[in-house]
Amino acid sequence: MSARIHPTALVHPDAVIGQDVEIGPYAIVGEGCTVGDGCTIGPRATLERHVLLGAGVKLGVGVALGGDPQDTKFKGERTTVEIGEGTTIRDYSTINRGTTHSYKTTVGKHCFIMTYVHLGHDCHVGDHVVIANGSQFAGHVTIGDRANISGLTAVHQFVNIGAYSFIGGCSRVPKDIPPYIKAVGNPVKLYGLNTVGLQRNGFAEETLRELKRAYRLFFRSELNVSQALEKAQSELHMTGEVKTFVDFVASSERGVVI
Repeated sequence: MSARIHPTALVHPDAVIGQDVEIGPYAIVGEGCTVGDGCTIGPRATLERHVLLGAGVKLGVGVALGGDPQDTKFKGERTTVEIGEGTTIRDYSTINRGTTHSYKTTVGKHCFIMTYVHLGHDCHVGDHVVIANGSQFAGHVTIGDRANISGLTAVHQFVNIGAYSFIGGCSRVPKDIPPYIKAVGNPVKLYGLNTVGLQRNGFAEETLRELKRAYRLFFRSELNVSQALEKAQSELHMTGEVKTFVDFVASSERGVVI
């Protein structure tokens, strides 16, 4: 089926528009943009330039993708925003292009980004991530697969948020959040394993038990990180999930929330 483009929409001549695409009133699709099959672009949404939408992406009213990065070092280099298939971005959310740090800002497949979210330049969001209303992310933030971030959360630049983590509403996040963990507050603090989320995603009970042991070792003992890392090698059963948890803490550059 051919694209359905409202007569008031503006589409740049070099934009690539897939099959069965709907572009609403007063929407703008700028230069260098690619819109995959089955996408829906809502009224007054703007793809400023060099935005790539995978198949089945849905953009709400007034969404703005592909604006210049808000970085004084940016000198007009060709960078992109890339959105994975099946992702929904709701009304008035904004996502800026990357800088020469990574040359792109990316959102994975089947994510749900709610109203008024901002993703700064060089953010990289995994698959099946949920970000609730009004959350704000500075540049260079990385978010792992299936993380769930509640509304009005503010995340500092270069923070790494681990896979399957849960961050409660109105949190201020200046450091890394380990995978599989619950965190909330201003300042943010850790509150144990994200047990409900992990159970919903099919994690086995023995995996949950071992992750709880890892959490207690690193965050509820008197050991520092170096001591906990040494003890983890001898005391923990290094399943794939536990290794992911331990490696995340060991490799954190900003330090992890405690």
